[in-house]
Amino acid sequence: MEDNTAAARDESRQPTAHDLEVLSRQLGRPVRDVVEIPARCVCGNPLVAATAPRLSNGTPFPTTFYLTHPVITSAVSRLEAGGTMNDMNDQLAEDAGLAAAYRAAHEQYLAARDAIGRRSGIGAVPEIDGVSAGGMPTRVKCLHVLVGHSLAAGRGVNPLGDKALDMISEWWTADKCYCDGAWDTTGEAPSRDLSRHGPQGLPDIVGRPAPVRKSAGSGKAAE
Repeated sequence: MEDNTAAARDESRQPTAHDLEVLSRQLGRPVRDVVEIPARCVCGNPLVAATAPRLSNGTPFPTTFYLTHPVITSAVSRLEAGGTMNDMNDQLAEDAGLAAAYRAAHEQYLAARDAIGRRSGIGAVPEIDGVSAGGMPTRVKCLHVLVGHSLAAGRGVNPLGDKALDMISEWWTADKCYCDGAWDTTGEAPSRDLSRHGPQGLPDIVGRPAPVRKSAGSGKAAE
């Protein structure tokens, strides 16, 4: 089986109603503005969701590839808690070849996002020109982003995402299904949107101050 088996074939990228329900259950909240499924489990369930570069409320959204599978997200969180991002940042500072490959991954991320924008009919989003995600092109700030990119693009594109995938092989590998029991499949899918997507998450990109969140039923701003 090829290393990039998890990268979805072109004909399977279009999300179905079932895909969207699975994503909502995986994340524990309703998903929105998902335009493609770029990586799937061997059983067909989503591993990664591709979000529109401009949300339906008009907000520019640079994080295109969102890692959704709970088994993978949990495994990657273990790496982050163990200091892997610091180690990778040290490696970027010391290894010029790695740094160049990581910058190339950043450029590929931008090109992939532009292509998704075209395919979804959204077009260019100038507010996020040159802005990728996860700390690229010079730092590692979120391993979940890098792993999502590696799964979506396939092996050989993001060197640090690939390395993180190797490091979680104790808990997840692309050739097996880990979906059974990984999320709640009983009852109705989540109906409340607890997402932080929106202008409050991107004040610098949107170009206006982040709105102050308020506690439910209170006139005071939440801390």
